[in-house]
Amino acid sequence: MEKTKQYVAMVGGDLGALLLFFQSLGYQVVWFNEDTINSFTNFLTAIVPLGFVLYGVYKNQFLLTEKALEQEKALEKQGLK
Repeated sequence: MEKTKQYVAMVGGDLGALLLFFQSLGYQVVWFNEDTINSFTNFLTAIVPLGFVLYGVYKNQFLLTEKALEQEKALEKQGLK
């Protein structure tokens, strides 16, 4: 999870650098400012871990591979599930 936070921080840093680049050219977009960059970074910080959790729940609830299906049947046959 720490790597994910680092990637999100990197994206925020890249957007900040892009903002400074545009400002140095004298090009300014009203909706592209430090507040929107921080909001987007906070959004990514919240949504990326949620995506990992949802994928984990999906993977654990639904058998994705033939091998997993066979293992499920073997566990049920042994009375372990």
